[in-house]
Amino acid sequence: MPGKGTAVVAEVGWVNGLAAIRSLGRQGLRVIALDHRPYALGFRSRYAEPRLAPEPLDDEDGFIAALRTLAEETDDVLPIFPTHDEHLNAIARHADVLRERYRFPFPSWEVLEKIQSKRHQLDTADSIGFPVPRTFHPQTAEEARTAGEEIGFPLVVKPSANVGFRRDHKAQLFRCENAAELERAYELAKPYEPMVQEFIPGTPEDMYTLGSYLSTEGEALGLFSGRKLSQTRGFMGSARVGEALWVEDVVEQGLALLRALQFHGISQVEVMRDPRDGKYKLLEVNPRLWQWHSLAAACGVDLPWIAYRDLIGEPLPPARMSGEGKRWAITLMAGSGHAVARPPYVDAVFARDDPLPALLQLARLGSRRIRRLKGHDIQGGQRWHPAGKASSEAPSDTFR
Repeated sequence: MPGKGTAVVAEVGWVNGLAAIRSLGRQGLRVIALDHRPYALGFRSRYAEPRLAPEPLDDEDGFIAALRTLAEETDDVLPIFPTHDEHLNAIARHADVLRERYRFPFPSWEVLEKIQSKRHQLDTADSIGFPVPRTFHPQTAEEARTAGEEIGFPLVVKPSANVGFRRDHKAQLFRCENAAELERAYELAKPYEPMVQEFIPGTPEDMYTLGSYLSTEGEALGLFSGRKLSQTRGFMGSARVGEALWVEDVVEQGLALLRALQFHGISQVEVMRDPRDGKYKLLEVNPRLWQWHSLAAACGVDLPWIAYRDLIGEPLPPARMSGEGKRWAITLMAGSGHAVARPPYVDAVFARDDPLPALLQLARLGSRRIRRLKGHDIQGGQRWHPAGKASSEAPSDTFR
């Protein structure tokens, strides 16, 4: 691509990485896409220059070495956009050896390490009057049982340190319906600083997001607000359909929290409206691009491009979303039915100017269907449930 600079997107296996590639590539940038899987969805984008690199959870030193080798191939400064926490954390931990060539849309590891603690997020929110779910931090199984008695069931057990937990359990949290399920969930989560938290009743439509980019001075250069309309599991999970919707309380509370956390860069602040009292309560802060950030771009807040321009010293004027009511969807997804949204909406995979990822997705869906008709599981075997049972279905996050 003509010499307008280079950007790097780390982890492009799914739609958040693909969306970042498209955002940057459509601006005429050379986009180097990194992943450890040759079949990564983002590798099929016409805007991507695919590069294999080790997965940082398995080989962090190898991942950093790959970044250093990549930097030797160009004289450009390299804004880099990690789309998952394991890549984000690895880059931040090694910023000292990378910063000569790379530019980061996130703060130093000294700040980021604290932010990656869900407990620190909740404690900081509580200190500034941002509503949070009722939460306990048990140190023993007995304290977990006492917390369960205080909160009542159902409740959730979730990790404060979530990267290893997600790797081991293929889940974000466990929902528990009784004391026995709580006891087992606590033991499984024990290595990851488990929290016992009230379950907020509601639907995906009660889950709201502030998406933003803050400069190092704390100025909001990009602001988006929206909510989920459906997700991959009933009470939690990844978005399938999202909607742009400006909610002032969500924006103002989220910005206050980010500044209290001393955060700058790209982030998602996710909250849930509690139908019992109408308050927007913190779920988590994701200090990186999230799955449906392409909806923000469709509403005039192209966060990767806004960040890129700021990181190279050419910031754009502050942008606030337009196009309220626009929707985003993963229309077709393995393991579930279609999720067609009413227009106007942007699809997470299908794009007229970049058709190959959609063709790959359709081929995968077709292959999955053929294997199912033949009686074989697409994953090639059984998977273990947290409840201790094997299953050919995706892992469950509930003990029911």
